[in-house]
Amino acid sequence: MANPFVHLELNTPDLAAAKEFYGKLFNWTFEDNDMGGGMIYSTFKPESGPGGGIFSIPDAPTDWLPYVGVEDVNAATEKAVSLGAKLIRGPHEVPGIGWFSIVIDPTGATIALWQAKAA
Repeated sequence: MANPFVHLELNTPDLAAAKEFYGKLFNWTFEDNDMGGGMIYSTFKPESGPGGGIFSIPDAPTDWLPYVGVEDVNAATEKAVSLGAKLIRGPHEVPGIGWFSIVIDPTGATIALWQAKAA
């Protein structure tokens, strides 16, 4: 598949409860990363398939956000908007890792586009 799902994120109001639930359900282990400002981003990586992260942003919806890999986040974002998507954020750099944008497709579904930094 040319553009696979590469990362999944869960925003939740209760980070500890989410980590306990998914850890017990899927045997995932988490690595906490201090993002500053009191935000903890807990990453997980199953034995196969994409990994992801769990975090808590107050007043944001509780939901999973899938990321799809693209070669050029700027071009993919422009294309998505030209096809009727609404740009929510980005393109935005994650220093040292890559770039992402978040769009809402014409049917109302939210998806992120991800361009990894070249190795």
